[in-house]
Amino acid sequence: MQAAKFATEKFDRNDDFIKSRIFTIRGVQVMLDRDLAALYGVEVKYLNRQVKRNIERFPADFMFPLSKEECLRCQIVTLNEGRGQHLKYMPYAFTENGIAMLSGILRSHTAIEINIKIMRVFNAMRRMLSSIAPILARIAETERRQLEDRTKQQSDQQRNEERFDTIFKAMDGGDFPPQKVFFEGKHYDAYSFAKKLIRKATKSIVLVDGYCDDVTLDVLAAKRGGANVTIATVAKTPITKTAIEKFNKQNPTLTVKTTGVFHDRFLILDGKELYHFGASLKNLGRRYCSVSKMDEMFIPSIMERI
Repeated sequence: MQAAKFATEKFDRNDDFIKSRIFTIRGVQVMLDRDLAALYGVEVKYLNRQVKRNIERFPADFMFPLSKEECLRCQIVTLNEGRGQHLKYMPYAFTENGIAMLSGILRSHTAIEINIKIMRVFNAMRRMLSSIAPILARIAETERRQLEDRTKQQSDQQRNEERFDTIFKAMDGGDFPPQKVFFEGKHYDAYSFAKKLIRKATKSIVLVDGYCDDVTLDVLAAKRGGANVTIATVAKTPITKTAIEKFNKQNPTLTVKTTGVFHDRFLILDGKELYHFGASLKNLGRRYCSVSKMDEMFIPSIMERI
């Protein structure tokens, strides 16, 4: 009863309806027997009976039965364990060639007319896919490049970390010669190096730098939680009281002192490691600059002048 009702109902046989009944299964575009029967105005069992009588015309690449998983994937009702829930068989899927063969075995004016419309829809869909293929190719290429860029960035960052570790070990072991770390146009590398240097301190950080601003605070914000920061800079520093208060709310504790006796820039970590910077912390990476580890014997002299 249901099959007969399905076949005799009035269906809008326009191109949009036909497109909505075309599925991609097993990598090919197909239509199902029940949708074709509705379009032809016949019962599904009649269509399948005619196919079976002419089965030699329908090899596997023209027609194949769907599996239960494929039905579920296409949101087709399948036979459940309970009674009254259809279908009683797995639907057959017809490829474009299989659909073309149907008009020859059904031998009706409607079947011929519908098949012509279906063939035109298949052709239109092929033209549409062909027209957007270059766009899809460009999207795929863009995604590939983005993936390669992300992979390269991760690789570069790992190499930077390894290089910085080697530099720090050389510095700590006394094997690091002065004026050895240079950056030019490598802002990311320079700031990564500075932040990793800042994170070495566990108790205190003293920065002597006459040209400090908010960028300087961004670098110092990489410090460990227990390390207090003191900045010695010029009286007309662009660091505002508001910026200091905001820094201390999140990264306590920062103290800014003014001094006019320093020309160079120095960084003192935990009162026992002294580094000389060839450029202000905020300008690292703009031009050639160097970072050198100095003898800790100079630390008391610097601290006296802060």
